[in-house]
Amino acid sequence: MKHILVSQPKPAIPEKSPFNEIAQKHRIEIGYKPFIRVVGVSLKEFRSQRIEILDHTAVIFTSRSTVDSFFHICEEARITVPETMKYICQTEAVALYLQKYIVYRKRKISFADGSFTSLVEQIVKHKEEKFLLAMSEPHKPELPETLKTLKLTVDPVILSRTVAADLDEVKLDEIDLLALYSPSDVKALVEKFGTENLPAIAVFGAGTLRTAFDAGLTVVANAPTPEAPSMVKAIDLYLDKVAKGEEVIPVEPIEDSQKEEFIRTQQHKLAKKSRTRRTTTTAAAK
Repeated sequence: MKHILVSQPKPAIPEKSPFNEIAQKHRIEIGYKPFIRVVGVSLKEFRSQRIEILDHTAVIFTSRSTVDSFFHICEEARITVPETMKYICQTEAVALYLQKYIVYRKRKISFADGSFTSLVEQIVKHKEEKFLLAMSEPHKPELPETLKTLKLTVDPVILSRTVAADLDEVKLDEIDLLALYSPSDVKALVEKFGTENLPAIAVFGAGTLRTAFDAGLTVVANAPTPEAPSMVKAIDLYLDKVAKGEEVIPVEPIEDSQKEEFIRTQQHKLAKKSRTRRTTTTAAAK
């Protein structure tokens, strides 16, 4: 293993990037090249969705691009976001990115560990809020569908769109491992290079993993998992196996039954809390 290509922008200070640690540990070269570009929707496109930001008490962010677009729309529409607005983010990195626009206060900002289940659990903790779900197009329908199933008050809104970047300069024969972060990264790769003679592939996120499987790609490392909460850790574990000459077993598809059981569990919890609240209210009235 000599060269890893990460489908993300180059860090402002590469030496402080977590990838720099595995580059030194395994004596490999890390390159960066975004496979996609994310562009924010116009104010006209936003208004055509008939969503009123101030009708909501909490915003759900799954990416930094939707954070940028949200506050850009607010600025252009001259909307002052109240200090009482809560923010629920898919990862700590997205939560910290909010500091670009607001004062970071833990009581109004919460974040998951990057997984679907962790994000839903964070949202359920704030079930009384009126949620605005900030999304990018294209997107997987699982999150809005799950929140609807749980009967939470949520309005999905498209705030950005994903388009393929120019990949002409990418030389796959010089790359040993590709680190892909989104389903759109996978689609851009397949559209440009096909599915044959690709380097080893690592992915981040259940949606990215599913898209890779649907495209017929073999994945050798993925995150987040209990063993590998980050892409860096997943790649580090993979490189350790390669260095030791151990057999690398391809990642298996995630069982949807596990997610269905998780959703049923959340439904049960919400129903139980609702019954408890009604019982308490009735007792107090007597």
